Amino acid sequence: MVTREYRTARQIIGPLAMVDGVEGITYGELTDIKLDNGELRRGRVLEVNGDKAVVQVFEGTSGLAPEEMTVKFLGKPQEIGVSEDMLGRVFDGSGRPIDKGPEIIPEKWVNINGNPMNPYARDYPNEFIQTGISTIDLLNTLVRGQKLPIFSASGLPHSRLAAQVARQAQTRKGGEKFAVIFAAMGITFEESEFFQADFRRTGAIERAVLFINLADDPPIERIAIPRIALTTAEYLAYEKGMHVLVILTDLTNYCEALREISSARKEVPGRRGYPGYLYTDLSTIYERAGRIKGKEGSITQIPVLSMPEDDKTHPIPDLTGYITEGQIIINRSLHAQGIYPPVDVLPSLSRLKDKGVGEGKTREDHANVMNQLYSAYARGKNAKELAVVLGESALSDIDLLYVKFADAFEDRFIRQGEDENRTIEDSLQIGWDLLALLPRTELKRVRDEYIEKYLPKQENA
Repeated sequence: MVTREYRTARQIIGPLAMVDGVEGITYGELTDIKLDNGELRRGRVLEVNGDKAVVQVFEGTSGLAPEEMTVKFLGKPQEIGVSEDMLGRVFDGSGRPIDKGPEIIPEKWVNINGNPMNPYARDYPNEFIQTGISTIDLLNTLVRGQKLPIFSASGLPHSRLAAQVARQAQTRKGGEKFAVIFAAMGITFEESEFFQADFRRTGAIERAVLFINLADDPPIERIAIPRIALTTAEYLAYEKGMHVLVILTDLTNYCEALREISSARKEVPGRRGYPGYLYTDLSTIYERAGRIKGKEGSITQIPVLSMPEDDKTHPIPDLTGYITEGQIIINRSLHAQGIYPPVDVLPSLSRLKDKGVGEGKTREDHANVMNQLYSAYARGKNAKELAVVLGESALSDIDLLYVKFADAFEDRFIRQGEDENRTIEDSLQIGWDLLALLPRTELKRVRDEYIEKYLPKQENA
């Protein structure tokens, strides 16, 4: 490892320092920035152009003067020391413990950018993960190795939902090692305290690793934290054989940090001022989910993002939707009705759900019940909208039944307690209880044998 020192910093712009006269420097290389008063800051090479290098300063550039600093290039990329001892611990955006526990003794040091996964080596996601939340488990099923984002907006309870999924998520097979990696970037101190207290209250901290970056921490940490979290996940999944669920919240803060740094570099902006390479950058995060043939473990991702101005055509949700395999959409009007979790099931989607449901995975009637609930709820919503325009008197008797179904569906199926952990059987039972509100002739998407077996008899008599 060759280290080089330079006192040729010429300019500081935002979080970046420009260094002249360098040679043998590579992209992503770590640096130590030493001030004349002895203060030490860390940085990373963002760009190399001839003999000029752009260095991003981790702790920010406030108080730095180009003539008073020595930049030492360390000849290695940003790495994190990983170990199984990280489970049950809380770290900052650079991977340093912040829970007053001892330092981690790493088993190995790993480059946070990870190694590219050979597409041929990928295994298809096809095993069900139970989150305990009916709207996800029954209607937008999460499959092991999938990346399924949550699209939310400011003021909606996505933090509470993310914490609930982190607490409750489990595989259906017994005896499997399951871990949760929770990475929060750009959050407030209040949210940080909520996540830590919630994990400790429920004991979920024992199988979790928390990485927390606060809103007043340097933007470079927000860039690094999802990669640090995923590097830890890859180690636990592919080397320790664990099934890892990675929850990243809030990706909007990550993209804002990316925009800030892009602006400081004076790059030509793309849509809404975000860099033109936003798609590529996000894909380097999302594509690190999946399963590898011959390896026991898997990485499942739930990125959470808040859509600016509730706009799903905004570049961040738009590009995320292209890369990931579906989306869970949080609805403001359901939230206004006091329904938790306010998941809007009709525009939500899990593209891999068909592979993770059915006999041997969930239950034989899962797909039928899911299709029938979707169909009945959509019709009920349409009937309610029609009633607003024409009045209830214009609705037929069957339409009024569907309106009653839609209200009951929102109240009994979507609505669920924050600590209520429903098994898939519980969710299916609620689904059947709701379908019992409709005449049997309307259950056109469910096989007769399943109706005979599962439809509550007393209502059907």
